[in-house]
Amino acid sequence: MEDRETARRVMEAVEKHARTAKILSADLYACPEISGQEFESSKKIVALLERAGYAMEFPFCGMPTAFRGVLKTGKGPRVAVMVEYDALPDIGHGCGHNLHGSLSVLAALALMELRDLFTGTICIIGAPKEELDGAKIVMAERGVFDGFAAAMMMHSGSGGVSRANMAALSLRGYAVDFSGQAAHAVAASWRGRSALAAARKFIDLIDARRECFAPGVYVNAIITGGGTTVNVIPDRAGVRLEFRTASMGSLADAEDMITKCARGAAIALDCGMEMSRTCGDFADMIRVPALENEVEALFESLGVQTEPVSPPMGSTDMGNVSYRCPAIQPIISITGEDIALHTREFARATVKSEAFTAMKTGARVLTLLALKVLRDGEFRKKAQDDFRANLTARIKGF
Repeated sequence: MEDRETARRVMEAVEKHARTAKILSADLYACPEISGQEFESSKKIVALLERAGYAMEFPFCGMPTAFRGVLKTGKGPRVAVMVEYDALPDIGHGCGHNLHGSLSVLAALALMELRDLFTGTICIIGAPKEELDGAKIVMAERGVFDGFAAAMMMHSGSGGVSRANMAALSLRGYAVDFSGQAAHAVAASWRGRSALAAARKFIDLIDARRECFAPGVYVNAIITGGGTTVNVIPDRAGVRLEFRTASMGSLADAEDMITKCARGAAIALDCGMEMSRTCGDFADMIRVPALENEVEALFESLGVQTEPVSPPMGSTDMGNVSYRCPAIQPIISITGEDIALHTREFARATVKSEAFTAMKTGARVLTLLALKVLRDGEFRKKAQDDFRANLTARIKGF
């Protein structure tokens, strides 16, 4: 926990820029842009950070809607704060990126106000495409987060209860394309080879194996193509699927099972089959108790009701960051109602007054946590020790 004077200054800095962040959140909500097309959203955020004094790189890391803002006050540790801003097709900001992306921006603006309090570097990293193929995956692979003392962001939640971190499942995505032989569905059906039947059998085979899935394995699939007219045997059909496991190491076992099901379906229906990856792997979360305990204490000091970190219920590219440096993604409740993510109802909740209050609270927590990392060498060492120990344990468990 930081001292009272620091806490007072953080509160004042957050309040100073709160209206700017509220307007940003409302603008993002009103003009949602889906993954990879966040052109106006990224421009708005970059302009705000640039006016505040951050040295901006835009575009960044080979992605036209990614950015990095840098505030350097001297030689010292580095802290990254991530900003998300992509929306969901047809739903808008049903995952709350407008709200918690603006929360990160608010923390960034506060840290600029407080630059006299620390020596080191703040990097504000705009991470697009979280809902699609995860820009943080590419950034992590390219070493963007290597050597950081900590990387952080906060995610929107509901139900009136917040959590100090988010657990996550590893995820791998595939497109499976079956090829057969077209033929008239009645006059010459025996000459046909139904790619659609192969796709359906592939999903059937996966379902047949579900009772033998290892704990923490989940497979979800949709058929993406299967003919254009009912009186022709379909010669093309596709399946897009994602499978999630408890750790990166167990992805290979799940992949082996899925590949066998795809090959078996193709053989049984005399069809061809090709598999291709649809995205980079989303990693599970390497948790850092030192960071979680500090966030828990900060939430408590600000009157936020919390509960323990729940079992993983999804995936996030923040997991890939957590394999590179100590990382954390607390969940802050933006509404007392229990509303599911990825819904229009949740999107509407992000622009209510309760959500704005949560934004300010969350920005205070992130700002205080960043200052703690930058100013407290003993705390940094504990976070690094926790990170290395848990990373090593996870790797040995593969």
